[in-house]
Amino acid sequence: MQIPRTPSFRLAGKRALVAGASSGIGFGCAVALAEAGAHVVLAARSAEKLDEAVEAIRSEGFSAEAMVMDIADVEATQALVDDQEPFQVLVNSAGIARHRPALETTPFDFDAVFSLNVRGAYFLTRAVARGLIDAGQPGSLINISSQMAHVGGIDRAVYSATKHAVEGFTKSMAIEWGSKGIRVNTICPTFIETPLTEQTFSQPERVQWIKEKIKLGRIGRVEDIMAAVTYLAGDAAAMVTGTALMVDGGWTAD
Repeated sequence: MQIPRTPSFRLAGKRALVAGASSGIGFGCAVALAEAGAHVVLAARSAEKLDEAVEAIRSEGFSAEAMVMDIADVEATQALVDDQEPFQVLVNSAGIARHRPALETTPFDFDAVFSLNVRGAYFLTRAVARGLIDAGQPGSLINISSQMAHVGGIDRAVYSATKHAVEGFTKSMAIEWGSKGIRVNTICPTFIETPLTEQTFSQPERVQWIKEKIKLGRIGRVEDIMAAVTYLAGDAAAMVTGTALMVDGGWTAD
């Protein structure tokens, strides 16, 4: 009997672009991909923070470089990606949240969140895909979405709307590019301890709500997302596309 072999989780020889990589989930994803053997290009708006992040990864003996990028600037982002060799892996962790009741949402906040979370994410994903298609190469494109892409939440009408939109274009892009060997997926975290969530965790009533909803009884950690992104990036997930990997501690189970 022939014994099947587990596909490799290694990413040696692959180039990975991680947007929003200077801190939090994005930095964790960059570390995970570098640990798996990829050469990782860390992208974000702050050159100083990027340099610190790249130095930290290189100090562990991994391969990384920095690229200043604001994905909300679609034209500049396309030009930066076009100037690079194709990326076989994309992780887009860039995003913002401006939580408030729907009745208090301003057009300015609405446009700001959609500009980055949806418009920027859409055209970044397209830019990397275009590079792969032109080179005739397969790839894995991953957007960091949210559990709020599948449910609603307190004060999260705009944020939830943006993440629902990400899920929609992810599925459509997966259909469009599947024949070219390009997989497109999302990772949907629950609340993760990062600078982005500090404001929420400072509110006792919100912390109570979160703990009641997460069935595993703890707040998420960046390491939880690192494992998920390593899986989706490589051959271990070769048959996974157009879907959402829930890392939500059971939040969306009920």
